[in-house]
Amino acid sequence: RPVQVDEIEDHVMHSEFYSIPTETADLIRMAKQEGRRVVAVGTTSIRTLESAAVDHGMIEAKQGWTNIFIYPGYQFKIVDAVITNFHLPKSTLIMLVSAFAGREFTLQAYQTAVEENYRFFSFGDAMLIQSRA
Repeated sequence: RPVQVDEIEDHVMHSEFYSIPTETADLIRMAKQEGRRVVAVGTTSIRTLESAAVDHGMIEAKQGWTNIFIYPGYQFKIVDAVITNFHLPKSTLIMLVSAFAGREFTLQAYQTAVEENYRFFSFGDAMLIQSRA
């Protein structure tokens, strides 16, 4: 849904339920310890993994609700790459993408998407974004 507040910090983010089984948490911890990337598929996966992060590269098996709002300035703890759709302007999802990829890169990617007639939103085209670190 669009952000309709003047100050981004005032936006109330919707909640999503998530569940991370022990085996999944163990695999993610192992990947981080071995220097391998964690690729999140979709924004719900990003919110889930970052909500369960207890330290850089550490994640707990848990379930619950998250209302984490990720926007530029957020420091990612778990996710190293993202596969996601092209999201609508002024949405929390495009802010999440901008937090991960950087505002300028995101604007350039979206400009290219418009010029090349990519499809946006849930059933549109997708992109892979790798961390800048």
